[in-house]
Amino acid sequence: MTDTQYQYIDGEWTDGDGNELVVRNPASPDETVVSFPAATGAQATRALAAADEASGAWGASTPDERETVLYDAADRVEANLDRLAETLTLEEGKPISSSRGEVARAAEILRFFASYTRTATGDTVPSTDPETFTYTVREPLGVVSLITPWNFPIATPTWKVAAALASGNAVVLKPSSETPTIAKRLVEILAAAGVPDGALSLVVGPGSTVGDELITDERVDGISFTGSTGTGTHISTTAAERGVPVQTEMGGKNPQVVLPDADIDAAADAAVAGAFGLTGQACTATSRLLVHEAVADRVTEAVVDRAESLSVGPGMADPDMGPAVSADQDETNFEYVSIAREEGATLLTGGGRPAEPESGYFIEPTVVTDVESSMRIAQEEVFGPVLSIIEVADFDEAIRVANDVAFGLSASVFTADMARWREFVDRIEAGVIKVNGTTSGSQIQMPFGGMKASSSETAKELGQRAYEFYTHEKSVYRTDP
Repeated sequence: MTDTQYQYIDGEWTDGDGNELVVRNPASPDETVVSFPAATGAQATRALAAADEASGAWGASTPDERETVLYDAADRVEANLDRLAETLTLEEGKPISSSRGEVARAAEILRFFASYTRTATGDTVPSTDPETFTYTVREPLGVVSLITPWNFPIATPTWKVAAALASGNAVVLKPSSETPTIAKRLVEILAAAGVPDGALSLVVGPGSTVGDELITDERVDGISFTGSTGTGTHISTTAAERGVPVQTEMGGKNPQVVLPDADIDAAADAAVAGAFGLTGQACTATSRLLVHEAVADRVTEAVVDRAESLSVGPGMADPDMGPAVSADQDETNFEYVSIAREEGATLLTGGGRPAEPESGYFIEPTVVTDVESSMRIAQEEVFGPVLSIIEVADFDEAIRVANDVAFGLSASVFTADMARWREFVDRIEAGVIKVNGTTSGSQIQMPFGGMKASSSETAKELGQRAYEFYTHEKSVYRTDP
């Protein structure tokens, strides 16, 4: 195998038949991390055919066989943690400590779903007929296409692949072309751990060719996608035409609400962590800080002070904030700073390139205020380290403004009033809700997904909901003769 072989189809590594893909180090764009030929639609079709052939045997494997493979893979991920983390940082740019944390999380996810192979069950349901025993069983969908983004390039593929394999499905994985090597390493580990040939394939290539095959081929029995709202909506619509189960996790414009009785320091810490951690390149990142006017000055001062203290630099130096992933995202970050100012927002801090380093896709942590909910900076997902502060007069206005966007992924509220936070939970339009915590982050055992334009609202990821998505449920009525 050579470094150009990024396509894994039916148990063999091979070159792509498409155009050359070039991955650059976002901290030093003149440095090429890797280049290789992309997959074509025909190669995606071959991967699906191999998955279809392998799905029967893998689906019929015993829970302990699948468990053993996933536990072995988790051990291999941990044994290669530093190597995997360095690969992740070179491609995606995040601080090396964050990359180590993400790799460790991938191992944790593999173990969680390994244990689920034995514990996930159907239901025994009381029958209205005393002579009939009623219960449900679950079986794998068959062949599933998994399409993943660049911002969590090992965690997100792992939680999709692990859940799908644990449930007995054959998988074709298409990772982002921005971060292909870490996905390749994950597939290498799973193959070495014993996933059979054909039960797991990797195809790296453009969505317009490879991606379309993975959502339209008649052999595809389920699709899970994480990425932009536009692409996710297209996938949902296409899948619906064939009646294929689909799970999408898309964009966010996540609010953090701060009420007058909040712990100001804790609220400021959470806002900064949520807005600038991972360079704001998370679907659950905090992009709107909705602050009650009674504490607006104090919260704003605390947030600006913290933002200005953050270090920015190459991920391998382990700063507080690394670069944007690509030239396109770098351009988007600065474009939204300009949009905000043109709309009348006030730039409080950041908005420019840091003095050091001299090259790379870097922007200072940016905070803008005097923001109205109707502004583009308050409505559109930036996916970068730009935080908008919006003052609100009372709790009702905070709820109205928080819900006044197309998205509904994550939201948080800071308050000591139990009645208020319970009302917030009831009224907020978001799939993930935090009380006195940052909007970002999730736990493996909890369902993950959003509302409105953040999700297809058909299924969620992680926990038991993932197992439910990757399986059919059959209802059984048994009456003894």
